[in-house]
Order: sequence, then C-alpha cells, then structure tokens
Amino acid sequence: MRESREIVARVRAARRDPRAADELVRSYLPFIKAETAKFMGRPPQEGRDDELGIAMYAFHEAVMTYDRVRGAFIPLAALSIRNRLIDFRRRESRHAEVVSLDERRPASDDEDDRPLVETLAAEKDEISERETRLASRAEIAEFASQLRDFGITLFDVTESCPQQRRTLEACGRALAHARANPELLERLLATKKLPITDLARGSGVEKKTLERHRTYLVALLLAYTNGFEIIRGHLHKIVERPGGDAR
Repeated sequence: MRESREIVARVRAARRDPRAADELVRSYLPFIKAETAKFMGRPPQEGRDDELGIAMYAFHEAVMTYDRVRGAFIPLAALSIRNRLIDFRRRESRHAEVVSLDERRPASDDEDDRPLVETLAAEKDEISERETRLASRAEIAEFASQLRDFGITLFDVTESCPQQRRTLEACGRALAHARANPELLERLLATKKLPITDLARGSGVEKKTLERHRTYLVALLLAYTNGFEIIRGHLHKIVERPGGDAR
C-alpha cells in the first residue's frame, strides 16, 4: 500500500511540475524498457529503436491523463505503452513500401499484372484486423489480471451474466449510479469488495438482486474504472436499455 500511495503522489506532483514529470519518467525507465521489450521481443536499444521513444511518450501521456478512478497507475501505463506501440507499428507498416500505388508488380505465374493499389486494400484490411486482435488480447489479459485480485476469472464472469432482461436493466441502473458517484468505484478498487448496500440504496435495485449477481457486477464496474474500451463495448451491449444506455 505504501508503494501504491507513493506512485500516486508522484504522478499527482508530475502533473503540476514538468521537472517532476521528467524525473518520474527517468525513474521508471527500466519499467518502460521492459514493456517495450515485451512488445518487440527483444530489449530496445537507446538511440536506435524508435519504439523506446514512443513508449516513453506513452508513459508520460499516462501520467498527464491519469485519474485514480480508472484504477492502479502501473497497469494503466503498461496498457498505454502497448496501445501506442501498436499504433506506431501500424503506421510503420503503412509506410514500409515507398512506391507509387499505381506501380505494377512484376507478374508471376499465379498473379496477374495488377496495379499495387488493388492489392494493398486487402493487405490493409488484414493488417488492421491483426492489430485489432493484438489490442483485444492485450486488453483481455490485463482485465483478467485485475479480476484475479478479486478472486474472479473470466469464466466466472461468463457464467454469472444475467439472462433475464429485467435483471440486466437492474445491473445497468447499479452501474449508472456507481459512475455518477466515483467514490463507489474508488472503494471497489481499494477494498476489493462490491459496495452492495450503497449500490442498492442509490440505484433502487433490491439488495438480493445485486447479491445474486455480485461477480458480474464486479466485472462490470471494474471495466469502467480503467481504459478497457473493448471490454466496455462488449459489456455495454449486454446492459444497454431501451431509452438510454450505460455509457
């Protein structure tokens, strides 16, 4: 807990003082290099690998935009670094071939002599789909890791999803109340316990209903305390209600 409070205090100071921000980045350079190495599959080399500079920028960006309601800082910074590196890799792949889109590839036995512009469209879709899958896997892995702190697995969440529309709407009201009262989300993260009583009182949902779906509600609220955009979108489809939504 002492280390957690220390990093939160340093992040807050860094948001007010550029020198403190620079010092924080330098202090966490080993962490930044480690996250970059995970993405690259090898240790980055200073002055040679652009990925390290991108990762340092992403860490600084995470510092500047951090909100404690979104969860612990370090996992959020790691996710920010991965997302920025994926974006960087996508841009690099787009500019890898500096050739005219109208240039024609030499025809082979199994290829016709088509302008490159016609073949790049399919390749671009392939790259985009692959990057989406990578981002999804990274986000799911991080979400599963944070769920473990609550003693919950992704399988538990799947098994506990409400089946009745009325129950889904009740969970949506509980989520809306928690998002309108961020201290409830902070308490969830700090205590690793769902504030059932306050959720029931504030949302008008019966306490026993929330109790029955505790596991699902923990996952639902956790998704709204961090940058889990992909998971959030999936859960949103589950809890969306007529006349409004939970976003």
